[in-house]
Amino acid sequence: MTTTWFITGTSSGLGREMTEQLLARGDRVAATLRTTGALDDLKAQYGDQLWVAALDISDPDAVRRVVDAAFTELGRINVVVNNAGYALFGAAEEVSDVQIRQQTDTNILGSVAVIRAALPHLRDQGGGRILQISSEGGQIAYPNFSLYHASKWALEGFVESVAQEVAPFNIEFTLIEPGPTQTNFVGGMVSSAPMAVYDQTPAGEVRRGLNSGSFGTLGDPVKVVQAMIASADQMPAPRRVTLGANAYTQIHAALTARLAALENQRDIAFSTDLTS
Repeated sequence: MTTTWFITGTSSGLGREMTEQLLARGDRVAATLRTTGALDDLKAQYGDQLWVAALDISDPDAVRRVVDAAFTELGRINVVVNNAGYALFGAAEEVSDVQIRQQTDTNILGSVAVIRAALPHLRDQGGGRILQISSEGGQIAYPNFSLYHASKWALEGFVESVAQEVAPFNIEFTLIEPGPTQTNFVGGMVSSAPMAVYDQTPAGEVRRGLNSGSFGTLGDPVKVVQAMIASADQMPAPRRVTLGANAYTQIHAALTARLAALENQRDIAFSTDLTS
């Protein structure tokens, strides 16, 4: 049985790799990207198996229009993959208001718009799966990625809530949390002008690591996408899929420390309740 996927941000990186793998195995793909010509080679090879539309997910009207068109023209769409996004790099006081707005409009509001546009269609067809591309950065944080982390942590909270709202309609969510992967992620980051005052701080250290190439990117994009695709077949849907040794190690350490801190606050937490 052919599976139909709707994927945003397919011009490069994980979105392009996923589109290629799915088409090669015989699935149908509704692919969106800001410049449709980037998929001309795949369109020529796969024809009607690939449906392509231009979309900037920061435009909510366009999101609704394109999502509606995809469901109308392709019928049932089994899996929606919310992949489009980018990272804003810089210390919090280095980045501009315009850059913050772009980060928020794309990663948070854009992803929310795609989900909201898809939900009525998934509900009407009796269910479906949504893969929300998050990051290890939705569970941990590095210096100089504060706005990127803000977007991913926000999405994780949004998905946790919406998943409960739509579970009765057989709509399931999975948050995909890859670690640093060998895609064009670093090259595609939006950077701010550095401030000298941060040179000898953790923010400066991370900036030097990225500039020198020592900031490790161990993830294999082919294997990451294979795991993402496989997660869509798991029943029930896993709420999170962590991908990469670095992601697992960092998230495990962060959650362990967070739980220990919470346990240490048990007494004070209970002490603040009303007493009868």
